[in-house]
Amino acid sequence: MKYEQLAKSIIEKVGGKENVKSVVHCITRLRFKLKDESKAQTEALKNMDDVVTVMKSGGQYQVVIGNHVPDVYKAVVAVGGFADQSQQNEEDANENKGSLFSRFIDIIASIFTPILGVLAATGMIKGFTALFLSVGWLDANDGTYQILNIVGDSLFHFLPIFLGYTAMKKFGGSPFIGIAIGASLVYPAVDTLMTGDPLYVLFAGTMFESPVFVTFFGIPVILMSYASSVIPVILATFFGAKIEKWFKKVIPDVVKTFLVPFFTLLVLVPLTFIIIGPISTWAARIVGQATVFVYDLSPVIAGLFIGSFWQVLVIFGLHWGLVPVVINNLSTFGADPVLTMMFAASFAQIGAVLGVYLKTTNKKLKSLSIPAFISGIFGVTEPAIYGVTLPKKKPFIISCIAAGIGGGIIGFFGTQTYMIGGLGIFMIPSFIGPNGLDMTVWGALIAMVVAFVLGAVLTYLFGGVNKEETPLEKAEVAATEAPVEPVVETIINSAVEVKGEVVSSPFYGEVLPLKEVKDEAFATGALGNGIAVIPTAGKLIAPVSGTISALFPSKHAVGIISDNGAELLIHVGMDTVQLQGEFFTAHIQQGDRVEKGQLLIEFDIKGIQGAGFDITTPVIVTNSDRYNLMTTEEKEVKHGDSLITLIK
Repeated sequence: MKYEQLAKSIIEKVGGKENVKSVVHCITRLRFKLKDESKAQTEALKNMDDVVTVMKSGGQYQVVIGNHVPDVYKAVVAVGGFADQSQQNEEDANENKGSLFSRFIDIIASIFTPILGVLAATGMIKGFTALFLSVGWLDANDGTYQILNIVGDSLFHFLPIFLGYTAMKKFGGSPFIGIAIGASLVYPAVDTLMTGDPLYVLFAGTMFESPVFVTFFGIPVILMSYASSVIPVILATFFGAKIEKWFKKVIPDVVKTFLVPFFTLLVLVPLTFIIIGPISTWAARIVGQATVFVYDLSPVIAGLFIGSFWQVLVIFGLHWGLVPVVINNLSTFGADPVLTMMFAASFAQIGAVLGVYLKTTNKKLKSLSIPAFISGIFGVTEPAIYGVTLPKKKPFIISCIAAGIGGGIIGFFGTQTYMIGGLGIFMIPSFIGPNGLDMTVWGALIAMVVAFVLGAVLTYLFGGVNKEETPLEKAEVAATEAPVEPVVETIINSAVEVKGEVVSSPFYGEVLPLKEVKDEAFATGALGNGIAVIPTAGKLIAPVSGTISALFPSKHAVGIISDNGAELLIHVGMDTVQLQGEFFTAHIQQGDRVEKGQLLIEFDIKGIQGAGFDITTPVIVTNSDRYNLMTTEEKEVKHGDSLITLIK
């Protein structure tokens, strides 16, 4: 192991592994939580060749390593026998400074995001199978139909198994224990046990009336069908993760491998069948009945509301709160009205894009509109929102109005979704229910056309597409239209001509000398020379053309290697790794090729500052020893302004 000796030395100097509560890493440093910081040999650590410096901040003992910190971290985890906490677990989540609602959204997003692609794919297969059956292309007794139906039903039927994995991982437990919990809930024999005459009935005469077919050591077990269910397995894994952690503390290391899952499952699965499952199922039914009740009060008003605000919910990530409600309705009632009412939003959005395309005289905006329109047809509206309508404001507002009218039409026709399927045009087969191609399906198509036409016409007439551009829009266009070639000619001492690489400003904001940054590792230039910016707008734009060399999971920092070999580190805020990705949205992945002016990361400045973090952002050249650096003398910069010039 390349860094084994370094890892041993670091562990020894932080007071030994018995002094370490936990260790994680960010993009440049190891972040220890120590039981007693006084035991750490800080000066000795600072003097080590491979350690840049040591800092104490936010209750963490930070050993600054540099760009190769992921490799050192792996060695520290291996040598010390620590838990690998590269991925956020439940304890990390509990330490986040977001609101309770923000944490709920984060949990739901983390649990469902990994399976959404496959969930949509299987739903599309099921939807198209239903469509082919309705138009007579397939027969219900045909083997082709049966196999396609099996593929389409597979994930949704066994959903608790998939959610068992993702939820257990999110809550900090062992994912395969989560799988075992989910598999227990959908085990085929459960349905077999619910046949014949019950032993007796509990809660007779109430909405919770439940026949009891079996007992567990004399305790009545209320059996239910958990196929396609959501809430029971999520609650079960939540408690399962806590039970597993407790057993890990009390069971000797030599037998942990098999005794921890043995006792966890032995306790948790019966507990789920006896208590957690029935209570959570009843709760799910109440939630489902509540949404149906609200919908039944006025389907049109519900459609107007959800349709109008769906795109806003997506922008802020709040739509995740509706995902479990939708899946719960599908598993409880076989259909869902909530998801259907957002269907028109994609077509309202691309209608607005078409209006912009037809009206604008800006060639750059025209070129952006074409791919945004095409992707929007298939339900991927982010390019349309962020690239075309939202910057112009009025077209986005018009698209929301058109989407609301489309949602109202869908509510009027009573269209419902019968399966989770694709987005955009691929969502249409999801509306085909037991009655085939009835008016509810045609109603959705009418809503789609109306939303599209309104979006296009209203944007063309009233969208203000060619109004005077704001300075922000002009600067952003200038940044995206800047030449890709980052090399300019520079004269030194008015005599020798050399080539210098220009690093443009990735932000709008106030310029700050690096030495004034409130972080010793940055301020001293230990990680490299550069400059700092206090952003006034939450967009990080690529300052050079090159390759994304690093993107930390918390999305607060990005590394870029320019085409000419400059290694850049842009670290949004101080200690923002502790936010674990909250308030950050990355539009790139590690290894991606990016062009100068491309949007890399969006972040919520008010949210970050409201959580108590400094937004000052260092822009560092980590291989600055290869260059002479000339930093801007301007006090304020815009996207695309020259920030640093590198001269070899």
